[in-house]
Amino acid sequence: MVADVAMRILLTGGAGCLGSNLIEHWLPQGHEILVIDNFATGKREVVPPLQRLTVVEGSIADRALVDRTFAEFCPTHVVHSAAAYKDPTDWHEDAATNVTGMVNVVDAARACKASRLLNFQTVLCYGRPSMMPIPVEHPLRPFTSYGISKVAGEQYLSISGLPFASLRLANVTGPRLAIGPLPTFYKRLKAGQACFCTDAQRDFLDMSDFLAAVDLVMQNGAPTGTFNVSSGEGHSIKDVYDAVRDHLGLAPDPAVKVIPVGDDDVPAVVPDPTMTKSILGWTARISFTETIRRMLSWYDAHGVNDVYSHLSTTPQRAV
Repeated sequence: MVADVAMRILLTGGAGCLGSNLIEHWLPQGHEILVIDNFATGKREVVPPLQRLTVVEGSIADRALVDRTFAEFCPTHVVHSAAAYKDPTDWHEDAATNVTGMVNVVDAARACKASRLLNFQTVLCYGRPSMMPIPVEHPLRPFTSYGISKVAGEQYLSISGLPFASLRLANVTGPRLAIGPLPTFYKRLKAGQACFCTDAQRDFLDMSDFLAAVDLVMQNGAPTGTFNVSSGEGHSIKDVYDAVRDHLGLAPDPAVKVIPVGDDDVPAVVPDPTMTKSILGWTARISFTETIRRMLSWYDAHGVNDVYSHLSTTPQRAV
């Protein structure tokens, strides 16, 4: 979808997986984009010098930097993709980025009268859900630093008075994905290393379906509120492991160790997109098999470098 009117988009966390894919999606449409990123997990090379792309290095927890950048750029639309998650024991950083950072972004967006604010939310906001798939109105029960701080940020956004959409995302897969079982299994199996699987179930969404949802909620006058953006289908981590082995031409491994999820993890996370389909008219179109195939083909061409996780790094969490 190509917008009729060029937007001035301020994108926090633009050097991450979602942010960098959004840049590649939007720049050809003629939009002006400014990125704020501290490069804690994002990569500098994915935001190279390009026409209509400006990069400001810094943290959204820095109120002066955020206020100054917003005032100078005057965005029409704000997309909040920045998040701290790589160290589950660093509560201060999670709170600074995910809570104070959100407050700073909201304040600055109101000051410059931005017409839309789009937020990306973790489905860990639901904690350990009492039903599956998880409806968007399910109680919020986060129990990790990442989940707690992201929920707090979303709650501040909800009382901001801004026209906003907060997308509670499934496992979005696409270029530069560096978190979760896909890059982990690919990297380890390519290196001939052993793997294990957690006894967990997840929802996987292709990047093209994610971008289609974003296009809808970025339109002025689009519905506001919180939306599950997911396929609504659960697949086990063992399913992902088997798919990676098959893609790499490795024999099946029926004896792979499958362990219970840790205390900091959730056995099943499958968001229900029913309300999103009803309100936005959006539905995921790419199958699980094709979603995984596309991701693994990208790794074939580009490889896997760093792999991050919001989980603890005990030996059981090493993969």
